[in-house]
Amino acid sequence: MENHNLTHEFPELEEKINQLKLDDENFRKMYVNYEEVNALIQHYEEGEQNHTTDEHLTDLRKKRVHLKDELYHYLNSK
Repeated sequence: MENHNLTHEFPELEEKINQLKLDDENFRKMYVNYEEVNALIQHYEEGEQNHTTDEHLTDLRKKRVHLKDELYHYLNSK
């Protein structure tokens, strides 16, 4: 399974990510939202019994991509 943690997705921005998590409330909220969605996806993908539908998992993956795009644009605007 792939690692989709934000610092893994954008290793070149790791320092900025860590700093904004501490200093920027807007960024921190977006970051937490992304990490929660990512953790939920990982939970469903790793489980021996998948307690969700394929449609729900697909929607979660789309949400993760959308959040990642928002975070990337935010990071590059700072």
